[in-house]
Amino acid sequence: MNYRLTQIPERTKQPRANGLTMVMDKGLSINQAKDFLSVAGPHVDIVKLGFGTSFVTPNLREKLDVYREANMPVYFGGTLFEAFLIRNQFDDYVEVCKDYGVSYIEVSDGSITIPHAEKCGYIEKLTQHATVLSEVGSKDAAHIIPPYKWIELMRAELEAGSSYVIAEAREAGNVGIYRGSGEVREGLVQEILTQIPAEKIIWEAPQKAQQLYFLELIGCNVNLGNIAPNEVLPLEAMRIGLRGDTFHLYLDKA
Repeated sequence: MNYRLTQIPERTKQPRANGLTMVMDKGLSINQAKDFLSVAGPHVDIVKLGFGTSFVTPNLREKLDVYREANMPVYFGGTLFEAFLIRNQFDDYVEVCKDYGVSYIEVSDGSITIPHAEKCGYIEKLTQHATVLSEVGSKDAAHIIPPYKWIELMRAELEAGSSYVIAEAREAGNVGIYRGSGEVREGLVQEILTQIPAEKIIWEAPQKAQQLYFLELIGCNVNLGNIAPNEVLPLEAMRIGLRGDTFHLYLDKA
């Protein structure tokens, strides 16, 4: 940090196992990626090239090199995994990830239906090639999954080899663990936490109010995902009580 302040909560140090900030890159240019890392790199743990953007990104290898030179893990969005899978191209997907040197892989079923045992089978296979993140929850707002099912799915995917389970919210934060308005399904979240360790869950939380909810509930080292590149520093400030929303959270009340 640039100067000393007392009563600042202790953040985990990079490389972090928890307290992660996962950023969604939806189309930064190579120069923008460099600028982003120069400012936010110390506070970012994983970068996701959102949905299928890697398919249409010019100079993809050069862009991945920028992240690689910064020791920043990058992975392709889960929607791309699903796009390969529905076309019966699972082996091709593995080869693409190998070819591009991607060491993290997301397994999701938010847009297609996969029998859960089959999904867990893909997780097991992919752990041989990469660190696996698996996403639980549907992108269809009408598909409501009861809390016991979230817990069952998350537990099975962790047992299959996922390093983290991602709680679905989409890039807008209006499905999955949130209502259409963006409001947190608090009962769902709190029930999940009775059975699944918080340090194993990455909560997609693109909106400030959502980030604040999880910071207040779990603490400054909660894992948060789908953060916009220009929101990393504001989030980090909020994590440690240097934004109005959390200003009093860590102060000694005496």
